Amino acid sequence: MDELMTARSLTTRPVVTLGGDAVAHVKDTVCDDAASRITGFTLTGSGLLSGPLKESLPWSSVYSLGHDAVMIRDRRALVGAAALAHRPTLRARVVGAPVVTDTGAEIGTVLDVVVEGGTGGRVVGFRVAASKAFAPGPTRHRRRVYVPRGETLTVAGRALVLPRAAVRHVADDLPGLSAVVAEVTDRRRGALP
Repeated sequence: MDELMTARSLTTRPVVTLGGDAVAHVKDTVCDDAASRITGFTLTGSGLLSGPLKESLPWSSVYSLGHDAVMIRDRRALVGAAALAHRPTLRARVVGAPVVTDTGAEIGTVLDVVVEGGTGGRVVGFRVAASKAFAPGPTRHRRRVYVPRGETLTVAGRALVLPRAAVRHVADDLPGLSAVVAEVTDRRRGALP
């Protein structure tokens, strides 16, 4: 599995051609309706006082999403901003949304979305401010946990409804979530009992 990163960490990440030219910075991440995959990025200019660009970057034109940059073959990968304008950004769609299980258990509130780097672009989980019932602790410092997305995710109004099985194993950090997601993937493929 490729490196996991939060959608918030992608903001201001440079968009760089394979030739090494910085052509833009990520403004926000756009996902599909099921919040299962990145569909593209809205962009800002690469200069100090640059504002939003009239271009966007569809995921199909991304060569690779890495820890330090979004790589594209060349500047022709950028398209008119209208191509992604009708899609909600990840932050607008899910950050702040309540998370519950399909059995009605309250999990918490979404703080960020976790995506897979490389060429995958999958949404694999969420960083959540856990509810007191889900992760007991002091109210002042609610526990932050990483919850895997699971195979199915339903968006009911603004709430995210995860399968109960998806929240049996939570992680305290991204490497922990990576291990949980890898284990779930291996089980699905039949590599683990």
